[in-house]
Amino acid sequence: MFLEIITPDKTVFTGEVGLIQLPGIDGSFEILNNHAPLISVLKKGKIKIKKKDKNLHYFEINGGIIEVLKNKVLILAE
Repeated sequence: MFLEIITPDKTVFTGEVGLIQLPGIDGSFEILNNHAPLISVLKKGKIKIKKKDKNLHYFEINGGIIEVLKNKVLILAE
């Protein structure tokens, strides 16, 4: 699936990923390939990304919003 993480200042990450773990306001959750459409609010915490080559990346956020639609994930982060 294609992931884009955008802050008010810049685009932090774009690329193909296999797994995304996020800090939701009701607890941590994961997005995998072919996930159902979703819009959710994120709280302060760490986003974990596993790329298709199994490399892990972490991004600290102060909150935000995620949209998942047709294997495209958009995270608007603070």
